[in-house]
Amino acid sequence: MATTTVTPDGRTLALGWPDGREGRFHAAWLRDSCPCPECRHPSGQRLLDSVAIPDDVALASATAGNRAVDVVFTDGHEASFDDGWLGEQVAPPAPRPRRLWDAEIAQELPVERYEDVTAAGEALRRWLAAVDELGFGLLTGGPTEPGTVTRVAELFGYVRETNYGRLFDVRSVIDATNLAYTGLGLGPHTDNPYRDPTPTLQLLHCLSSSAGGGENTLVDGFRVGEELRSSDPAAFEVLARTPIRFRYSDGDTELEAERTVLELNERDELRAIHFNTRSAVPPRLEPEAAAAFYSAYRTFGRLLGSAEHVLQFKLEPGDLFIVDNERVLHGRTGYSEAGERHLQGCYADRDGLRSRLAVLSR
Repeated sequence: MATTTVTPDGRTLALGWPDGREGRFHAAWLRDSCPCPECRHPSGQRLLDSVAIPDDVALASATAGNRAVDVVFTDGHEASFDDGWLGEQVAPPAPRPRRLWDAEIAQELPVERYEDVTAAGEALRRWLAAVDELGFGLLTGGPTEPGTVTRVAELFGYVRETNYGRLFDVRSVIDATNLAYTGLGLGPHTDNPYRDPTPTLQLLHCLSSSAGGGENTLVDGFRVGEELRSSDPAAFEVLARTPIRFRYSDGDTELEAERTVLELNERDELRAIHFNTRSAVPPRLEPEAAAAFYSAYRTFGRLLGSAEHVLQFKLEPGDLFIVDNERVLHGRTGYSEAGERHLQGCYADRDGLRSRLAVLSR
């Protein structure tokens, strides 16, 4: 059972647990978190408007017993909290599992069979968990039917439609408006950094693969980013603080967005990578800043392309892979015009994947 102490001004509740944990909770936070039916709908959504909490909210009393902490506020409102739940609030939320990797992950690829994953049971949960942790996953043994890629996306969420359509074909075409539609090799890149918001997931499904070459490549941008932070902090800082523009234009579309190559969250952790040399607009900077930017940009780009970081594999017809488009960069080697290489792709959203994973993990 927890011990309770209310400060003389009633503004703070101090709790102590038998295992030695201690926590302090402000009266406004406790009032805002009240789980009673008056404050919370049966759906779990909150009925209490945080703005309506009085400025002088305070605690009149607090008692602990029978695994609950009961509090009374000075306005007469009563609330009962599970002491285990309050104990969980003492520590900061655990970060999402994130495992950094390099080329050696080829020995333990996150791969599942198509027929197992589409059964929507444990195999799907396991596959989605790997994608969330590693930023990519593969499926093998699937059909070569056009449109399969969107059906895989619908296993966990919704297709993100763009100017490329609900899905897009990746193969050589005459007068290509995008280098992806040629047989040229493509270096490591993230897709659509010129779009706001950027699609967070990309799926690619192989329909045919008889052309020579055309191996797919993946790089963990977070792994490379952390290596840069360690080896060259100044370069890391430049790429995290210098916004650049990305642009795409064709006969029907004009897209542009500004963002940093390395995007950090409020805890200074890598949140996203935006790297696409084909659509990046050379930044107009003062000479000194330009020298620092290009030095950092080249260093990062060379790390991305180094053999120790690049995972290379070739999709067989029916195979599919998914990448977190704000973490894992993808590319390909060039391929011969003799034979055929035909992939279909689509975009989806990471929040849908994480929602489905959470439901399957209940």
